[in-house]
Amino acid sequence: MKYLLFTATVFCALAFKSYAQDSPPNNQTYNFSIQECVNYAYEHQDSVVNAKLDIKSAEYKVKETTGIGLPQINGSASFQDYLKIPTTLIPGEFLGQPAGTFVPLQFGVKYQSNLGVTASQILFDGSYLVGLKASKTYKELSARSYTRSRIEANVNVTKAYYQVLVSNEQLRLLDANIKQLKQQFDETVQQNKQGFVEKIDVDRITVQYNNLVTSRENTIRLLALNYQVLKFQMGMPIENNLTLRDKLEDIKLDNTADLPADTSFYHNRIEYNLLETSIKINELDLKLKKSHFLPTLTANASYVSSYQDNNFSNLYKKTFPQSYVGLTLNVPIFSGGQRINQVRQSKITVLKSQNDLDNAKNALKLQANSATVTYVNGLQTLNNQKQNQTLAQEVLRVSKIKYQQGVGSSIEVTQAQTSLEDADNKYIQGLYDALVSKVDLDKAYGRIK
Repeated sequence: MKYLLFTATVFCALAFKSYAQDSPPNNQTYNFSIQECVNYAYEHQDSVVNAKLDIKSAEYKVKETTGIGLPQINGSASFQDYLKIPTTLIPGEFLGQPAGTFVPLQFGVKYQSNLGVTASQILFDGSYLVGLKASKTYKELSARSYTRSRIEANVNVTKAYYQVLVSNEQLRLLDANIKQLKQQFDETVQQNKQGFVEKIDVDRITVQYNNLVTSRENTIRLLALNYQVLKFQMGMPIENNLTLRDKLEDIKLDNTADLPADTSFYHNRIEYNLLETSIKINELDLKLKKSHFLPTLTANASYVSSYQDNNFSNLYKKTFPQSYVGLTLNVPIFSGGQRINQVRQSKITVLKSQNDLDNAKNALKLQANSATVTYVNGLQTLNNQKQNQTLAQEVLRVSKIKYQQGVGSSIEVTQAQTSLEDADNKYIQGLYDALVSKVDLDKAYGRIK
């Protein structure tokens, strides 16, 4: 069965997470509906929690970028002890010495110290303005990534929840079959003791009964694993106890009339929204490359207190201050064609992202049409399996009556019992396929938020 394959796929990841948890089980008990399981996953599932943290990180990124445009102030302090005061050679003629000679002289003092503060303020920088817009778009991208993580968690939890419900239904059918087969087995044993049936008839029923009991035991073990898979998808410790409140009869599958006819539904898909945001980022990158052609203007100021003396104890008794204010204009003139080629590359990136968006639109429409066909086919298959199940039950009932009245054979009853078991299995598979296709349909049309 497909849902058995799904269980096996998740088992390795489940086992790893279980091994990685060092905290002791808290033995908490929960009784959740589907929506409550989904809400729990929104708060505890790793991918959703991390995506939410990314939003917070993006908010800090916006503030960081905004801070670039605010005044930048820095302080500095320095101290030098000249063990050897620097010596400078002065032309001899300056001091009455013969021409061509040099006189060594030491300028300065042994101790020097500077205390200063500098400030700068961007007056105009095109790249800063573009960066400010880009940081806000980055925040939008993080928010949409968070939405995508919620949708994926919703889908995975819902499918895992349905898997448990289907396993419970399979167990119910097995119990019903075992009950009626046990009754038939007891009757056949008594008839064999009285000489009305052969021992081979008892053996045939015994084989079927043993197979059903084994299937039930396997299903019980699988059901326990399915619960663990559900808790794993929710981000819940698998040691916790979880029971399900919703039942299969609470799930409505006959809503084919509600299939949307709006052809612009792809705007509701988070994948499409993410591509739209990606285009915005590429367009902003293009603007950034173009801004490199513009000049930048910065205001700056500085104040420094200089201290000098040959005696350390007198170093800070007298200061020699200096200060300035000014403007710095940087005008790009020639870069060897680097800037223009960067702009051209960014333009190509924008065009490619537009093509990706158009292709995504077609892909999402195709995915929705495929999901619709799969869902409708799944409903029809499920209804057919229900009818086959009912017919198989009736065939078994008639076969047993004929056998009891001596006009039928035990082989006919055995074949009818096998057909019922096969019909039950196909019904279970059809039920799971229909439930999963319903989830895929809701996702395809952007109904899951």
